[in-house]
Amino acid sequence: MIDVAVSPEPIDIAAATESVEVAGAGGIASFIGRVRADDGVRALALEHYPGMTEAALVAIGEEAARRWSLMAVTIRHRVGPMVPGDRIVFVAAAAAHRADALAACAYCIDRLKTDAPFWKREATDDGERWVDAREADQRRAADWA
Repeated sequence: MIDVAVSPEPIDIAAATESVEVAGAGGIASFIGRVRADDGVRALALEHYPGMTEAALVAIGEEAARRWSLMAVTIRHRVGPMVPGDRIVFVAAAAAHRADALAACAYCIDRLKTDAPFWKREATDDGERWVDAREADQRRAADWA
């Protein structure tokens, strides 16, 4: 029911969606995050700690399943070098009804922005910089507490 993967490979949306299409699911909500070129970002590199990051993603999916009546949760996250426009994350939740699927999908994406251990480094024309969680992301995650 909870299916997570972290990989340097591009996210295959069709394959990721198949894993959440389960019998009885009347609603599947999904979110695709892409690398933005905000503030002159030319490239982005994500690092993670294998095992710890996947466990954090599973915990986020499990908490979503406790909060809503879900049939499946799929989270795919990319690591390694990327450029603006690349898919960086895919989240989908399946439920009997759309309200649960939509809420769970929003919850998962908000929580992984703050709870999943990724280290993000952006490259711009001015050099490279590590990126902390944004205040807006912290507020959105806190709204689910």
